[in-house]
Amino acid sequence: RSAPPEWTKMEYFACPHCPLNKNEFNYCPVAVNLRDIISFFSDIPSYEKTRIYVETDERNYYKDTDVQAGVSSLLGLLMVTSGCPYLGRLKPLVRFHLPFSTLDETEYRVFSTYLLAQFIKMNKGDTPDWNFKDLEKLYENLQILNQNVAQKISNLEHQDTLANAVVVLNNFADTISITLGEKNIHKLESYVKELL
Repeated sequence: RSAPPEWTKMEYFACPHCPLNKNEFNYCPVAVNLRDIISFFSDIPSYEKTRIYVETDERNYYKDTDVQAGVSSLLGLLMVTSGCPYLGRLKPLVRFHLPFSTLDETEYRVFSTYLLAQFIKMNKGDTPDWNFKDLEKLYENLQILNQNVAQKISNLEHQDTLANAVVVLNNFADTISITLGEKNIHKLESYVKELL
């Protein structure tokens, strides 16, 4: 592949709280992973209606929706697998990615996956985070990251598809952060009441 474009350099695209050493990393891994999708969708309005098919080994998904909904789902995968230290913590969710997921579905997957990780930590003799403090901090960092990425992308595209797609992702992060901050997990209690 050709060298990444100038705008993907750390000095332009890095988040204000980026933990990567800018002397070792010339390019933002998120920006590099998004360069093709930004190029492809920069002239397409977010509200344009489209029919989206997603094919996986296990099943196929289909939805009539707007472009930003499909791009948001794809961005979630590309960002998490970019090499960003913050987003990389969400890699366990990639295996069971659910295209077009709702807020409830996303919360359920995030909390279930996190609890499984804590159970495994406990069984290995490590200290689990049953109070979700580390998850809460992670989502605070993700909100900062998403806001930065949306702002940087909005400066690059002619339309609003990608910036709005990141805003959609950030809405998910906001909802999870609010749930964690308010200790409002009980709203998901109905999903598991038979196990209580």
